[in-house]
Amino acid sequence: MRVNQYIQGLPCWVELASHDALAGKQFYAELFGWKTQDMPIPDGLYTMFGLTPESDSEGQDDIGAAYQMPKEMSDLGVATTWLVYFAVDSVDETVEKVKAAGGSLSMGPCDVGTAGKMAMFSDPEGARFAVWQAGDHIGARRQGEHGTLCWVELASRNPESAKAFYPNVLQWTSQAGDMPEFEYTEWLVADKPMGGMLPMNEEWGEVPPHWMLYFAVDNCDETVAKAKALGGEICVPPTDIAKVGRFAVINDPQGGFFSVITLDL
Repeated sequence: MRVNQYIQGLPCWVELASHDALAGKQFYAELFGWKTQDMPIPDGLYTMFGLTPESDSEGQDDIGAAYQMPKEMSDLGVATTWLVYFAVDSVDETVEKVKAAGGSLSMGPCDVGTAGKMAMFSDPEGARFAVWQAGDHIGARRQGEHGTLCWVELASRNPESAKAFYPNVLQWTSQAGDMPEFEYTEWLVADKPMGGMLPMNEEWGEVPPHWMLYFAVDNCDETVAKAKALGGEICVPPTDIAKVGRFAVINDPQGGFFSVITLDL
């Protein structure tokens, strides 16, 4: 389904900072069938991931991007990682709200040509996210199909703090999720769930709080088998979630983690 607009608070873009962007580009293109388009930037290339347009026009419908992580960051031990962007009406206002709510600004705010304006943050627990104020580029142009972002999930050691922070900053609401095995929170925009939150316990060890991205796939098991053949590591094998679907957690060959899910229709 083609997307023409994102309202305040919705996930609108995903971006991979990779230790080996060329290898990462090849892995995800093979895994999801994404098209790729390289754009020059001062520090190298910014690779746009996309799907074949629904019309007969050439090019691609952008759904995300990847770039080479700067050496100074990788030397500090920063892992290959996916970053989620949330749509906002005003980046500048969001910056002030994040600071007031106990988060921190790590990049920006800055204009990206005529495409839009962005800023990157850490929430009070250190989980990283970004925001996007659209100009000519709204963000991902497709959703609800194979290879597109369909859910975002915060792993938090202090869920009550997160439930105060994100609604204040991004105007979300929250509700208890239907997960009898454990406490789960759903994030809502315009009364519709678009993400969730898991509480982290001692079993998580030293894993820091973070956002997990879920990509929709037609067949979870087939995607996992393909990821493994392409050099990925399966962290959580295909697992059923009652009344939701079948999911798995994968690390790409550079160590970037993400989830895939086949949703029950």
